Amino acid sequence: MKIGIMGGTFDPIHLGHLATAEAVRELFALDEILFIPAARPPHKLDKHVTDERHRLAMTTLATRSNKFFRVSDMELKRKGLSYTFDTMNELHKIFGTATELFFIIGADSLADLSKWHAARELVAKCHFIATTRQGVEADFSAVENFFGAAAKEHIHRVTTPGLEISSTDIREKIKLGRSIKYLVPEAVEDYILTERLYL
Repeated sequence: MKIGIMGGTFDPIHLGHLATAEAVRELFALDEILFIPAARPPHKLDKHVTDERHRLAMTTLATRSNKFFRVSDMELKRKGLSYTFDTMNELHKIFGTATELFFIIGADSLADLSKWHAARELVAKCHFIATTRQGVEADFSAVENFFGAAAKEHIHRVTTPGLEISSTDIREKIKLGRSIKYLVPEAVEDYILTERLYL
């Protein structure tokens, strides 16, 4: 099997996440995409993150119409810091080491990949798909130099639909009383309004 992994706080999940996941699924002929909301991302310890039950609920609502999308609460159950290395180890225990794992990240995150926990072991353990938008150029020579031969085999760069949407902007719009229609799935918009999130 070939499984794509979409990690993140999903605070909230939006159409950009979903469009990227679907594009990568098709490009790499993945069997499914697993969305994994993070409990406590190490790089966001100084930022407020919405309660995990809301983020899990929104992610579930957003992905339920796609038969290739599934949601896992493994990082929420594990508690502590959400290290991708631990998640990949857990997934290999569940699916077996013969299953290929493809972790989907933005090109901006790829630039910092060498600073991730157990970075070299992580890149040897799974594939990374770095998504960029049309017309956006980025220099990954430092990343390729750091990881060496593993970078050529396990780090892939692809161009995906350029939906200019960010969770930060969505939260700000809600705070200002502005519309978020067509930025998130309708079910997620309804959930946010019902639960009065981000006010």
